[in-house]
Amino acid sequence: MKILVPVKRVVDYNVKVRVKADQSGVELANVKMSMNPFDEIAVEEALRLKEAGKADEVIVVSIGPKQATETIRSGLAMGADRGILIQSDETVEPLAVAKLLKGVVAEEEPGLVILGKQAIDDDSNQTGQMLAALLDWSQGTFASSVSLEDGTVDVTREIDGGLQTVKLQMPAIITTDLRLNEPRFSSLPNIMKAKKKPIAEKTAKDYGVDLTPRLKTLKTAEPEARKAGVKVASVGELVEKLKNEAGVL
Repeated sequence: MKILVPVKRVVDYNVKVRVKADQSGVELANVKMSMNPFDEIAVEEALRLKEAGKADEVIVVSIGPKQATETIRSGLAMGADRGILIQSDETVEPLAVAKLLKGVVAEEEPGLVILGKQAIDDDSNQTGQMLAALLDWSQGTFASSVSLEDGTVDVTREIDGGLQTVKLQMPAIITTDLRLNEPRFSSLPNIMKAKKKPIAEKTAKDYGVDLTPRLKTLKTAEPEARKAGVKVASVGELVEKLKNEAGVL
């Protein structure tokens, strides 16, 4: 069985994001980029399933500029077998990503697609669900535990009331939550080996997908700075401030 893992190139989570001077978006020039943390968890889970003898091959796919090859190499250094880059220099919205991944699934015929529940740049949390709908596959979102059986997969998912376990018929889509696992560090020998692993390069035209955006960003702005808090001497003073200054009473 093959496992397909989509990975996204995003601003590194340790970097303080800055808004462009013209408010057209986020500053990306000379900014450290890395694999989306939720996608790292997805790669790790796919590798653990392969190591347990549940899968034969792990394929990582990324949609983005040529530099996204580095993100794919990160997945290959972790232990994935090969990569696919669908090159696009434009912003690709979740529905277009799902359509492209549908084309990759048709080519590769994986038994599982494991992807992060969301990307830390746009926080859309849409691609996995859209892909499941386009493929008409079972889906288990926000997975904190995955157990693969013969023809089915048990997914424990985090919900508002606690945990819910669902049994999915394969093939299936799984989106990963933070508590699913802790991704491994890539060793130097594996980083060197990753340079020799194949990465196929594709374009959106190869899959007949129109990448024209449906949304237009009007303005990107930083949130307003929070005012410093104050101490009050009594409940009466607190009520007065809430009523007259904060206007919430």
